[in-house]
Amino acid sequence: MNKISYAAIRSAFAIVLGLILILWPEMALRYLVITIGVLFILPGIFTIIGYFTREKSEDTKDNTLFPIDAAGSILFGAWLLIMPDFFINILMYVLGALLLFGGLQQVASLVKARKWARVPWGFYVIPSLIFLTGILIVTYPKSSITNAVVVFGVTSVVYGVVELINSYKFRRKKEDIDLYI
Repeated sequence: MNKISYAAIRSAFAIVLGLILILWPEMALRYLVITIGVLFILPGIFTIIGYFTREKSEDTKDNTLFPIDAAGSILFGAWLLIMPDFFINILMYVLGALLLFGGLQQVASLVKARKWARVPWGFYVIPSLIFLTGILIVTYPKSSITNAVVVFGVTSVVYGVVELINSYKFRRKKEDIDLYI
């Protein structure tokens, strides 16, 4: 029982993300893009600082080139900070794809769970709805970004709750079967 429950961690992150997106959709999306920009800038700055502060050997010629990738990372991060609205449109496609893959992952987990437990058809409804929501967001990302963000938030909360329920129900079932084997 001292194993980390990755399903619980995924669920917690999904629920927290969903609640933030539901409560503050416009701000959440804008700050998400800005945060991603900062996450590109910081490693670039650290790499460039490391380049200039490294020890240079006197007996060997230093052939280390300037870290162009770090400069590119800083420039891309600055672009995200300066023009977050441009990237919000792109982000909608990414969020829709996450829902597509999340729904597929839950269906695959349920199919795998059928090896050791009976899985009623009702358990497939929510993952299918999550998948369909992902299709809708990918298909119509610009029609209403705020509504799509709220829908993504609600779906993310539902995903987190269902992931917790499925993990609890089927983990206990698998533990019961393992006791008798």
